[in-house]
Amino acid sequence: MADPLVIPFRMLDLGDLAIVGGKNANLGELIKHLTAAGVRVPDGFAIAADAFRRHLAENRLDTEIYDALERLDVSDIAALARTAQQIRDRISRAPLPPDIEAAVLAAYDLLSEQYRQAEADVAVRSSATAEDLPGASFAGQHESYLDVRGHAAVIDAVRACMASLFTDRAIVYRRERGYADRSVALSVGVQKMVRSDLASAGVIFTLDTETGFRDVIEITGAWGLGETVVKGRVNPDEFTVHKPTLASGFRPILARYAGDKGVKLVYAPGGTTVEARVADADRRRLVLTDDEVLALARWAVAIETHYAMPMDIEWAKDGNTSELFIVQARPETVHARQVAPSFELFKITGSGRALVTGKSVGAKIAHARVRVIHAASELASFQPGEILVAPMTDPDWEPVLARAAAIVTDHGGRTCHAAIVARELGIPCVVGTDRATTTLHTGEMVTVSCAEGDEGRVYRGEVPFTREVIDPASLPRPSVPVMLNVGNPENAFLLGQLPSAGVGLARIEFIVSSQIGIHPMALLHPERVTDPEALAEIRRRTAGLASPGELFVDGLASGVARIAAAFWPRPVIVRFSDFKTNEYANLLGGQAFEPVEANPMIGFRGASRYYDVRYREAFALECAAIKRVRETMGLTNVKVMIPFCRTLGEGRAVLAELAANGLRRGDHELEVYVMCEIPNNVVLAAEFSELFDGFSIGSNDLTQLTLGVDRDSSLLAHLFDEQDPGVKALITEVVEVAHRHHRKVGLCGQAPSDHPEFAGFLASIGIDSISVTPDALPRVVRHLATASERTTALFEVG
Repeated sequence: MADPLVIPFRMLDLGDLAIVGGKNANLGELIKHLTAAGVRVPDGFAIAADAFRRHLAENRLDTEIYDALERLDVSDIAALARTAQQIRDRISRAPLPPDIEAAVLAAYDLLSEQYRQAEADVAVRSSATAEDLPGASFAGQHESYLDVRGHAAVIDAVRACMASLFTDRAIVYRRERGYADRSVALSVGVQKMVRSDLASAGVIFTLDTETGFRDVIEITGAWGLGETVVKGRVNPDEFTVHKPTLASGFRPILARYAGDKGVKLVYAPGGTTVEARVADADRRRLVLTDDEVLALARWAVAIETHYAMPMDIEWAKDGNTSELFIVQARPETVHARQVAPSFELFKITGSGRALVTGKSVGAKIAHARVRVIHAASELASFQPGEILVAPMTDPDWEPVLARAAAIVTDHGGRTCHAAIVARELGIPCVVGTDRATTTLHTGEMVTVSCAEGDEGRVYRGEVPFTREVIDPASLPRPSVPVMLNVGNPENAFLLGQLPSAGVGLARIEFIVSSQIGIHPMALLHPERVTDPEALAEIRRRTAGLASPGELFVDGLASGVARIAAAFWPRPVIVRFSDFKTNEYANLLGGQAFEPVEANPMIGFRGASRYYDVRYREAFALECAAIKRVRETMGLTNVKVMIPFCRTLGEGRAVLAELAANGLRRGDHELEVYVMCEIPNNVVLAAEFSELFDGFSIGSNDLTQLTLGVDRDSSLLAHLFDEQDPGVKALITEVVEVAHRHHRKVGLCGQAPSDHPEFAGFLASIGIDSISVTPDALPRVVRHLATASERTTALFEVG
């Protein structure tokens, strides 16, 4: 090469970390090794860290700078700001050594010629020699300059990047993580810009950033330059893709979320960038097509495979050519550090009023007093252990973030600066609340909960919660496979990492009520909705869809797919809807379609709805969602289950409806189970075995109908007992009959979760699986293992 201090990206790889820093070494690695795999990366060159060292030495700045830093107390915010500013000013004003400047300009001219531009538009980015490593992200610590054009602008940007090694936040970040200032130097990367100001850009993680779940790709994006996503200026679009079925040729986009992309960063005359308002139509429109999402996901998998570790990747789309590019890649810095997984399960045990809600980050809970900070000038007032509430965090705020109990922001998505830092710090964070800084007040005691799924909540006061640490390796092997009851898809990626045999009961009611919220028949027949406000809301939420029913199908498919992906390839038994009429009536538009029943618990529910003219069109939507999950996304570990099937004739009618909607039992290895929750299911267990692939005992309803006790009645609560001898006799009988007919039987009722000794009874009669609530898993597993040991010891003694 002509000059060892200015090096083309294509001549670099990870072996050059000490020479050009993490960011530039990673760009070289991508271009050198992944171009052949189709990964598209804009070209450029790196200015080596030795150029930075020479710049300081030849301008006689190095001794002065490092002596000042050794004397600095970084907890003195005013002194920190003053010292850092003085250092940056000296570095950015000093001239580059002439030979280095000449080499930089020569490389810039070659890049301009390569892209057929008189003066190429480039991004000038900092690349510290301790940056983008598995142990530290240095997220946002150093500066980047976009849309830089011309010789003078490039040289100014290079010196400014060098100076940014000494921002307030970078100094504090190094000090807190044990990096000596003299040990870190700064390389500069000059890379051809992608015109994402005319299209979109964002971030990709090759795992779920909240739980460390490795089988998904998480993609975020917004209109314009990617800085708005990285810095949390907007609530971006989000896409989740399942890796294993993507590799098998399916299209497994598990979820699409349209963020409120209110502003975008675009180029302005003079080489600057400005924020512009996003048109309303574009705010509602996703920034990527499905094909583009899948293309980025495949690139991300290729990059992760090459690096053999989870990755944090930045992407951009060129608005002129519609081409996608990868503009940066680095090791993911939080979950990649974990050697053996352990799980903290936080659970709200009390109730409170949610003051604000947003996107949850961290799956944890904390309570403390609020400190509202609107600008960096107010940071000195922050006290350790408070909850930081801000419009959004900026890397300049790094000195105080490490002392916060939690972070709450008005803006930002799950890959914004606040979210990344919160994960590294291991604290809960709620982003994108829109109104936290106006609703919450300094000194107010609140509880920040990120343990209730996708939605993070800030409650008034100290709401009680529990915290359990589970080491999966410490759990014994149970004598019976233990599965989980799962209702909320947002918790699935965490729960899927627990040592369970799969999902014995996936309830879709939570998905329908919380993520869809509209009665399916109201979507199909809005003309029958008589409430004008409900009708207006339905029309608003279905605007732009190919058909109103797609809202239901897509929402249900996304929720089910998330659960199925979390537990892949273990079985996930999805129960079709089992709302009662009063519960269905509470859905938007539902009152127009539901009768009023004296006792909905034993009324028009479960199987009887699916073939009835009053609901069969809606059941077709449920079937369409399951078919999409299994056949489009490839999640064939999904099995389906029919609840509250009263008679054999009803069973046959439902199977016919399934077949008519493309879900024929046996096709594509589809298994259809039936709930055993009515005494008739036990009496005719042999005949039901001919129709279905297996049974799942719903002990709640079976107890209700065996004892004649309405399980919703507080007056009769003392009589409701799933361990009653009569109930246990029916359970024993159905297990014996099913096994004679080579059918499996599980139990998904509440009893084993509440009473581990009941799980011991089930094991003793040879049940094939037990499904429990996630919080009960360790207790039940330990009880079953202990019971098995006692039984073994008894036989050995005998």
